[in-house]
Amino acid sequence: MLKLSKKADYGLIALRHLALHRPGASAKQIARQYGLPLPMLSKVLQRLARHGLLAPVYGTNGGYKLARDPRQISALEVVLAMDGPVILASCFDRQGRCTQSALCTVKAPLRRIHEGILRLLGGIKIAELSEPVEGPGSTEAAAPPARRHSHRARPSPARSGNEQADLPG
Repeated sequence: MLKLSKKADYGLIALRHLALHRPGASAKQIARQYGLPLPMLSKVLQRLARHGLLAPVYGTNGGYKLARDPRQISALEVVLAMDGPVILASCFDRQGRCTQSALCTVKAPLRRIHEGILRLLGGIKIAELSEPVEGPGSTEAAAPPARRHSHRARPSPARSGNEQADLPG
């Protein structure tokens, strides 16, 4: 099953929050709003800042803000910043080459799927994730402001950072 890491999941949650709450917010505010562990979220935010997706806000009300327009930050950038290269199958090495190419009968189809996933993640912008979700199964409209993040199908227990979160879809 394809899954996002918790770090990528938390990164997407944080960027969505910052797109909705400009000019910015602190790690503590974001952690409290979504029930995320502050130490892990702080590390996620620092990594996103190192990758140029967030900018620090200094001062007594400091925290982070988006470094770019949310229409120009993709979900793929967040995943790459948090987890490194996306590897669809264990037969792809870090450069995306199949180590069993001489014997593999599904190399080309797997590569097309892999490239499609990268295009899909690259085409989803933080601004889109920040739009209200409506329709069947959506909890966005009914949820109180402190609990909005409807991209999850079900609540999950506290996360340690090594587990994976289901890809939306």
